[in-house]
Amino acid sequence: MKRKVEAYFKWWRELGCERMPLLLYGARQIGKTYALQEFGATHYRNTIYLNFESDPTLSQLFAESISPLKLIPKIEKYFNLSVKPDDTLIIFDEIQSCNRALTSLKYFCEEAPEYHVIGAGSLLGVHITSKDYSFPVGKVITKMMHPLNFEEFLWVSDRAAFADLIEECFLTDRPVEKTLHESLLALYREYILVGGMPLAVLNYASHDKLLSYSEIQRIILDTNTSDMTKYSEKSQSIKTIMTYESIVPQLAKENKKFQYKLIKKGARASLFGDSIDWLIRAGVVLKCEKITAGNMPPNISKDVSSFKLYMGDIGLCSHRAGLTASSMGAFDQTFMGGLTENYVANTLASNGYELFYWESDSIAEVDFVIVKDGKNIPIEVKAKENTRSRSLNSFILKYNPEYAIRISGKNFGFENGIKSVPLYAAYLI
Repeated sequence: MKRKVEAYFKWWRELGCERMPLLLYGARQIGKTYALQEFGATHYRNTIYLNFESDPTLSQLFAESISPLKLIPKIEKYFNLSVKPDDTLIIFDEIQSCNRALTSLKYFCEEAPEYHVIGAGSLLGVHITSKDYSFPVGKVITKMMHPLNFEEFLWVSDRAAFADLIEECFLTDRPVEKTLHESLLALYREYILVGGMPLAVLNYASHDKLLSYSEIQRIILDTNTSDMTKYSEKSQSIKTIMTYESIVPQLAKENKKFQYKLIKKGARASLFGDSIDWLIRAGVVLKCEKITAGNMPPNISKDVSSFKLYMGDIGLCSHRAGLTASSMGAFDQTFMGGLTENYVANTLASNGYELFYWESDSIAEVDFVIVKDGKNIPIEVKAKENTRSRSLNSFILKYNPEYAIRISGKNFGFENGIKSVPLYAAYLI
């Protein structure tokens, strides 16, 4: 399974003397382990793989000393392999389960930068906020990994040629031939249902199906809920589960702003704020924060009291909503709008953008504002071909951005300072 993160791994490998250990994090079951092992198999003579969750005894290697000069001989003996800096990739998987392994990355950076070491963790963001963990600040390169985006979905389903054509039209603003445009929108709708979790996508692309992709999504959602119970106190885990289960109803509202009352009557930030933080750090939820000015850096005009939450994977969002291929047409425009926003949020996050939206006095709202080449670019999202938007026009008149983007069911084009991007091409932004 080809993943875009492989290009990042290659860049990291070639850093030479500037290379620090890499720390890869993200939600469970998004393909971190597979991507790392594939990278090791194709770019190194040997790969040494340590999983501290599945084999807790590995932590004993780090019990006495975490200096690389002491650790490397122990690792070589344990795996009966010689570790040669340029020829060996060392992977510390589920590194949050061994605090001393996490701390050792600092010393690999300072004392032995010639070794190629990558740490990975599914709930790393949850664990490193604990006072019991020592995070190697400034001594590692961090990389967030996400589920497969639509381009990767095309790769896995043997439609890579479509990706080349989509990119060409995106760069030139040249419309795709009408019949192909409709076919690509149909594929996009399939992606909305399947999502980007690797097991679900592989199931979709496979002819031999033991489970449906919907059953796989249910298992993943159950695993997420299990993690909430396992890695937090009982009273906190109940709140976290309730918050997680409220996200789809939040998206079904006309106003997508997160409202605590939809968790339960009387809910407020002081009771559920920690649960939201847990979900974000675990990588299963994305947060989009409100800004009030479109002509300055978003972090300056941020309104911390208002935000939206999106599911970390569009397929899981669709499954939780009960969306199917046959029922998609029956879902009203309001919910399809929220679902489409979730898809775009996933796509923008996978491209490394921080998520913001703009609102002006509760009168006008632009779904997303991204910072691209140091400039604020407004993005309006439409679930279908209807592209009328007073809010986007209001933003343009008020702040005069270099250009704006409208993601919708319409074909490629550029008119009146607005770049039209079909839903299936959002990954190119």
